[in-house]
Amino acid sequence: MNKYLKETQMLNFSHRTIQELVTKKKWGNNEEFQKIQKIYNFVRDDIAFGYNTDDMLSASEVLKDGYGQCNTKGILFMALLRAVGVPCRIHGFTIDKKLQKGAMTGIIYKLAPKSIIHSWVEVQYKGHWYNIEGFILDSQYLKKLQEKFSDCKASFCGYGAATDNFQNPQVDWNANDTYIQKDGINHDFGVFNSPDEFFGEYQQQLTPFKKWIYRNIGRKLMNRNVARIRA
Repeated sequence: MNKYLKETQMLNFSHRTIQELVTKKKWGNNEEFQKIQKIYNFVRDDIAFGYNTDDMLSASEVLKDGYGQCNTKGILFMALLRAVGVPCRIHGFTIDKKLQKGAMTGIIYKLAPKSIIHSWVEVQYKGHWYNIEGFILDSQYLKKLQEKFSDCKASFCGYGAATDNFQNPQVDWNANDTYIQKDGINHDFGVFNSPDEFFGEYQQQLTPFKKWIYRNIGRKLMNRNVARIRA
């Protein structure tokens, strides 16, 4: 199991800020179920849904940002789990960009690639691997999104969500799989021991111009759209 507990450059759980958080929250004192549940709830709700400069950030950088999306929140989640001795790994995919429509608009949406790099975390608990994706959207944002589209009672795709049960998605962890973007998946890359391994093989293919547009203009507009929904 060492490969699922190992510290890496991205899963830098010995970093001072990570260790201070774990100590402050006293997660290490809990039994395994509570470790997973409390860390899950922290990453889901205390780290707001938003778009970072890059997928390949370290856990301490994501914590410093205080927000993230599927890949970056997953990196932080994994680092915190490994910091308290919970085995975990990453499962890589791509999702259709339609899932981002609404958060991503106008020319930014048109410039975006059709398939976007995505991942969820797999956590081992009592000998079973659970698929954990429901931490991506913080509860406040999801609640406001549901209110905005209150007439949608079944499938929904957009604004960072892709689910077949929009008003009641499985986003609470109680020794179960959790999902909020699964229905947008269009390609499966398989399982990797760490995000370092996954992103070492698969990265978003953007030209230098498009990368600059995303980092300096696109993601800021997307974060503004998300904040508008949340408020």
